[in-house]
Amino acid sequence: MAQARAATIEDVAREAGVSRAAVSKVIRNAYGVSPAMRERVTAAIEALDYRPRVAARAMRGSSFTLGIEMPHIGNPFFTKIVAGATAALAGTDYQLIIAPADVDGEEGVRAIGALADRQVDGIVAISPLVSAEWLERLAGRVPVVMLGRHDNSTAYDTVTGDDVEGTRLVMEHLFELGHRRIVHLTRSEEVTRPGSGNPHALRLEGYLERMREAGYADDIRVVRTGLDEESARLDTLALLDDDVPTAIFVGNDELAFGALRALAEHGLSSDVSVVGYDDVDIASYPAISLTSVNQAGEAMGERAIRLLLERIQGRTDPIHFSVEPSLKVRDSTRPVAVEPTA
Repeated sequence: MAQARAATIEDVAREAGVSRAAVSKVIRNAYGVSPAMRERVTAAIEALDYRPRVAARAMRGSSFTLGIEMPHIGNPFFTKIVAGATAALAGTDYQLIIAPADVDGEEGVRAIGALADRQVDGIVAISPLVSAEWLERLAGRVPVVMLGRHDNSTAYDTVTGDDVEGTRLVMEHLFELGHRRIVHLTRSEEVTRPGSGNPHALRLEGYLERMREAGYADDIRVVRTGLDEESARLDTLALLDDDVPTAIFVGNDELAFGALRALAEHGLSSDVSVVGYDDVDIASYPAISLTSVNQAGEAMGERAIRLLLERIQGRTDPIHFSVEPSLKVRDSTRPVAVEPTA
């Protein structure tokens, strides 16, 4: 008895009543596939017992490229991640491809999808708003590591900093200096959605929790800003026009630099303490001397690449790696000034 012929992509297209290109887009998890189209093609794949991943790998082999998607290429912390990733590839045949996505939301999906379309052998995703469900599907055909976000994933790995501990270090430092009117300058509500696992969300949650535990609930103030230094400068200027806190805890160093510029423009550099997060190289320059949380960006980038290489070599169990943070105290934080009594 002759062995049944294995289903082809043409068979799937015929079964689903769509084009071969449409089937290919679903298999590749490409951007722009409607839920209805995905459901039809997926049903056809299951009915015909088609094995797209095996077929695709057999056809293309290895490209010896790994991709890194990042939400804002201007953020100096991502330079540290890329440096660590590059170090991890020393002595291998792999090259890095960087795909920037300079706005939140669907641009991250587009950038990651573009890397997958170029048949990279693995992807490091950093964009905070790419859905975990989408990444799980993508990880079914190409190894993926999510860097920064605390996902409880099964098909892909995660590399994160301990944002809960990092925030605790910041708040305890400011409390010890006598601060209670502490503002948290952070990203949009979408990025900081509770329970999302995004680092900015965890830092915000930690700030709120610590302020309440210290009895400073009435002094809680959260200011939202955009992706870059200029957005943070403008939003800090608006804050200072309304009220001057004694300290500002900022969601990352790039935004902290904007806050420092705004304070300088108001002549308040010596009056308001500022803490950043990431400890990028320029934070330690004497002219800036920004107190910041170090979460070992190079180590995070290096570990992400090593996890990808392990996945390429056949590991299937998920790994969730966390970096222990440390607080680098510098001149941007100081004891709160004692207000004169009447």
